[in-house]
Amino acid sequence: MTGNPLDKLHDLAGFLESPDSLEYNLGHLVTLAADTLDAAHCSIMLQIEGDGEDLRLRVCATHGALPDVAFTQTVGRGEGIAGHVVASGVSLLVEDIEQSIFTDYARRPGANAHSLMSVPLSVNGKLIGVINVSEPNSRLPFIQTDLALLETVAFFVGKSIQVVQLQNLLNSRFAQIALAQEAEKAIGGVMLSTAYDTDKMARIVAKSFFREMTQAGFGSNQIIQAASEIISQLSTSLHKHSKRLDKS
Repeated sequence: MTGNPLDKLHDLAGFLESPDSLEYNLGHLVTLAADTLDAAHCSIMLQIEGDGEDLRLRVCATHGALPDVAFTQTVGRGEGIAGHVVASGVSLLVEDIEQSIFTDYARRPGANAHSLMSVPLSVNGKLIGVINVSEPNSRLPFIQTDLALLETVAFFVGKSIQVVQLQNLLNSRFAQIALAQEAEKAIGGVMLSTAYDTDKMARIVAKSFFREMTQAGFGSNQIIQAASEIISQLSTSLHKHSKRLDKS
């Protein structure tokens, strides 16, 4: 491994204070992760739909070339290498994929470097994706110390994702109003714990959205239309992001 890993981890830690978008941060984080592990390929896969047993992941950022299909397919629990890590919740180190149970999932069979690692990404203890690293530039297989380093990298990536989510949510005036209303009911440190639970914050905003529309006189059909528009905007955003990844 070239360079000082501690210096590279310091660069990763700097993203905890980054004000940029999640997409921008992921693009840089995946490159920093590859550089930190001195690997030719690195990808970050995040939850894009479902939850629990129905969770599905998709590649959201990558360093190094991947087949086109990698950007369009989704992966669930138990499906492929990433799905195996999602199902087990345990980091994976494969010294030689062609001599392992995952040989059918080798994306570049016959390549000179067959070693790979895959580590869960979590926010507040909830699994939200995985980070994959493959093909060490040294052409020597990854070892346990490399896996430990990638787990540290995954910690910073998870924290960076959480920070961006919180910044985006707290920058929303509607979210601020919703949280302020919730604060009136909260006592002690309830709101402090909520501020670090993005799922709970999202539920608070959703309830406030429903309450405000109801109080404004909108009927069920209009509320459903508004919710459908949000889903449509999300779908459009994911489609545009997928197209940008295809071009990269």
